[in-house]
Amino acid sequence: MALIYTTPVKTIDGKETNLAEHKGKVLLIVNTASECGFTPQYKGLEELYRKYQAKGFVILGFPSNDFGGQEPGTEAEIKKFCELKFKTTFPMYSKVSVKSNPLYALLQKEAGTQVAWNFGKFVVGKTGKVEKYFPSKVTPESAEVSSAIESALKE
Repeated sequence: MALIYTTPVKTIDGKETNLAEHKGKVLLIVNTASECGFTPQYKGLEELYRKYQAKGFVILGFPSNDFGGQEPGTEAEIKKFCELKFKTTFPMYSKVSVKSNPLYALLQKEAGTQVAWNFGKFVVGKTGKVEKYFPSKVTPESAEVSSAIESALKE
């Protein structure tokens, strides 16, 4: 089993878990922030999730305060913000430090890149391998992101 599935994570509600329940699905793992210029990307992320969810696609949101201190809230505040403002239904996890979190260390190593800001997006294929990384400026609505997801879903 790929390491991504056994790395410990915590849900936004504080439950200790890992990503094993998502094995065999295509994942888009995103570091999020509520007070960032890219925060409106939540809307596009939710649209992507709804479009591809039935095909075996899941978005995993990991709030982070690493970049610009733009995620200062508690998990409860973050969850409420996302659900009320953007009607998000995709899984959200507890706040992490992208710079030191084991999952992000694994993702960045595999992608050969460092997350430089909020809303960096890793496309992870069905076998747990990072297929593609998109920086903040590449929006969820972009053809590049859809193409990468569709390609991973076909594998």
